[in-house]
Amino acid sequence: MLGAVPLYEPLSTLARKYEVVLCDIWGVVHNGAAIHAEAADALRLFRERGGSVILVSNASRLGTMVTSQLEELGMSSSAYDALITSGDVTRDYIAARPGCALLDVGPGNARLICQSLNVRFTSIQEADFAISSGAFDSADKTPEDLVPLLLDMRAKSIVLLCANPDVATKLGGRQVRCSGALAELYGELGGTVIYGGKPQAQIYEKALAVAAELRGTSVRRERVLTIGDSLRTDIAGAIANGFASLFVLGGIHAEELGVPPTSAALEQLYMRFSAFPTAVTDRLVW
Repeated sequence: MLGAVPLYEPLSTLARKYEVVLCDIWGVVHNGAAIHAEAADALRLFRERGGSVILVSNASRLGTMVTSQLEELGMSSSAYDALITSGDVTRDYIAARPGCALLDVGPGNARLICQSLNVRFTSIQEADFAISSGAFDSADKTPEDLVPLLLDMRAKSIVLLCANPDVATKLGGRQVRCSGALAELYGELGGTVIYGGKPQAQIYEKALAVAAELRGTSVRRERVLTIGDSLRTDIAGAIANGFASLFVLGGIHAEELGVPPTSAALEQLYMRFSAFPTAVTDRLVW
């Protein structure tokens, strides 16, 4: 299997095959503190050659908030055409259900997603849906702490809206668990979960609609390249939705792969997630 995956492929060798790039942000474009300049340049050069770049993030925050963060970190708007987050998709779902009552189960503040919407936050007794966003801000706080609440939710058949499907992320150099881990646990307990972001189809459908608007015509899926550092979300999402993928090794999987990663380590990781990328690179470069 591994022999079919080209190793250390720069974007320039792939670019001619694709019209649209759907690129992850955290772990690919920045590390939370600084922009990866080579990655930003690679995306800019893809655009200069006629391609469209849509940043696609599992962030619970709205796209406008993430855009502001990128500006603060110094990323030029010339590197991308549009930005879509899992928070945007979750907001769309809630906006289509005006007047609904939400239970915010954390670990983040879901009210930021719902600003100006016709919704109300309430107790478990009155909730139509529960919502989870953000990350647990320390290794001492875990989804398991919320098991009693999750069991009560399941007993009442409350659907959980997960605004960040990522299971883990890095905060200040530490790996912490995200709302995706809470949603995964709720599913294991028998609860029903609706995910806002990757690898589910809704965020990709939204991205394709934006791409069609940008280009003035629909985009064939075989002309789309997804770039990301998570096999569980980015690469699995690309495969499930009919896109090619470029796997960036220097992100969320870097520690478990080692430096440099061996072919055996890569193949073991691919097998664990049942996700084989189209191509691989240590970092996104042109």
